Amino acid sequence: MVVANRLRRQLDTRHEVILVNREPVFSFAASYLWVMTGQRSPRHVTKPLGRLEGRGIQVLIGDVTSIDPTTRGVVVGSRELTADHLVIALGADQAPDRIPGLTEVGHTFATLPGARRLGVELDEIQRGRILVVTAAPIYRCPAAPYEAALLIDAHLRQRGVRDRVEVAVHAAEPMPMGVAGKNVAEAVQGMLAQRQIGYHPGHQISSAEAGSVRFTDDVDEEFDLLCYMPPIAPPPVLAGSQLAGPSGWVEADRKTLTTSHDNVWAIGDNVQIPLAIGKPLPRAGVFAHGQAKVVADRIVSTIAGKPVTAEFDGHGGCFIEIGEGKAAYGSGDFYADPSPSVRIRRPSAWWHLGKVAFEQDVLRRWL
Repeated sequence: MVVANRLRRQLDTRHEVILVNREPVFSFAASYLWVMTGQRSPRHVTKPLGRLEGRGIQVLIGDVTSIDPTTRGVVVGSRELTADHLVIALGADQAPDRIPGLTEVGHTFATLPGARRLGVELDEIQRGRILVVTAAPIYRCPAAPYEAALLIDAHLRQRGVRDRVEVAVHAAEPMPMGVAGKNVAEAVQGMLAQRQIGYHPGHQISSAEAGSVRFTDDVDEEFDLLCYMPPIAPPPVLAGSQLAGPSGWVEADRKTLTTSHDNVWAIGDNVQIPLAIGKPLPRAGVFAHGQAKVVADRIVSTIAGKPVTAEFDGHGGCFIEIGEGKAAYGSGDFYADPSPSVRIRRPSAWWHLGKVAFEQDVLRRWL
């Protein structure tokens, strides 16, 4: 949507801008946790993509079933499209089925329907044990599971039942938001400890059944409510295309987002961009947003025959909601060498209001 909007604003009507999306409605994923806690309803965080037609952007709803980067051809259902410039932004597919039993007994906050269902459970629980798990070391939005635990804690306190409900995080990764650096990890661990939220790093879930989960070290943990961040996988359409690298993800230049095919660009979660520390750039909306602006500007410069200079610099940041109208904020340079340089700001009402403002700006400016 960022690419489409930015292109439409900068190009005249001789140029067609077509947005292909699987769903007819856009939902703002950064607000799903507020849906979970009842601070938002789905109607507050969704808008129909058809609204973009009024801006001169064509919208085509359907599954992308084939991509030919050599011809810049795309098949959507029974329709074939060919482009002069093709931007691949298919995201990452969630793959909770990789963990046996997870979808049957757990609830996810990573989808809008899942957040709604989990919210019902949080409103009803009176006592017991809540486990928040990351089902794989790599997932979308590194802050989300820790935000979820903190917001669950705040919600239970507001309901007056927190003293009867234990909350614990079992994370597959060795430290929270580790790609951002030790200082960020320690700050997040401090927030969890301050709220008496148990934290168990390097604890990979292997299976789940009613009331109990098993981890790869053969330790079993009981629960009354299981909340999870699902694993991710490349969209299947990439596997059958020439775009996928050895990892299954699209490989694009870290600064220009160009692929090995002329006028084919890739942004967002379907791209694997290695950092100096050997880990990939986190899959988060803020990076997709920054990459999208760069790609749109490069396409406009190419069409206009002007020097193509826009580059993505690896900067990004995210809010970490902790409840009670407060949030922390971490931001910095993820392309820094030898490791990302990220600063985290203490939780305050200011950063919470910043996230609210960002949410409203996105929904107003993009749609």
